Amino acid sequence: MDEDQKYMQAAIDEAKLGLSEGGIPIGAVLVRDGVIISRGHNRRVQDDDPLMHAEINCLRNAGRIGRYGDTVLYSTLMPCYLCAGAVVQFGIPKVVMGESANFAGAEDFLREKGVEVVNLSLPELKKMMAEYIESHADIWNEDIGTL
Repeated sequence: MDEDQKYMQAAIDEAKLGLSEGGIPIGAVLVRDGVIISRGHNRRVQDDDPLMHAEINCLRNAGRIGRYGDTVLYSTLMPCYLCAGAVVQFGIPKVVMGESANFAGAEDFLREKGVEVVNLSLPELKKMMAEYIESHADIWNEDIGTL
């Protein structure tokens, strides 16, 4: 298993944890020097907090780490503009995502801001999100602001 797959698996584990809690199955991990320094998952439903996306939860869980220029953010889904804004704000140079078929997100924005974006396009994640969106369209549409 290569490094991207290893860290993405940790993000997938977070997504599954969120789903088991009744939330949206999106997970994220923040990696520095080959070590996962933070984990998070979408907690909007669980915490009744519209800002608690997986990437934001992950960054919050990292606490004040001082600098981000040597980190990589792994997310199971292409980050939205809220989360992409945080990536740009903190200077995270690289985002590895599991898929963008179910949500195109802010890929162009990230690239325009100089962030390296890698799409693993994982069938497992495409299926998990598609099934969630189909069975929870109301929650999904609220999450991405299309209600």
